[in-house]
Amino acid sequence: MTTEPSVFERIIAREIPADIVFENDRVIAIKDIAPQAPVHLLVIPKTAEYANAGELAAADPQLLAEIVGIANRLAGEHANGQFRLVFNTGADAGQTVFHVHAHVLAGGTLEEGSLGRL
Repeated sequence: MTTEPSVFERIIAREIPADIVFENDRVIAIKDIAPQAPVHLLVIPKTAEYANAGELAAADPQLLAEIVGIANRLAGEHANGQFRLVFNTGADAGQTVFHVHAHVLAGGTLEEGSLGRL
């Protein structure tokens, strides 16, 4: 059974436009289209093999470390270097695209409970 490509796979394939802020051979980072903070970026591995951070950590910890490093770099470039890094795992936790990705949230004061659905 073939599944439809996720929105992230379609962005990576350039089928859907996105505001790309970083890209290398393994990772792409884009601005979120519905930002929940002054800076809201998504750091996405190009492989669709992993649905969530737990799967990624178990199978490819180096790629997970690369995503975290890129998030840190982007927070330095787009904000003051202070940021919140969020990985949603499962629909009940707010995950809507089941292709692992990290939310980089920064800018202003990110108070507890001030963020909407990620």
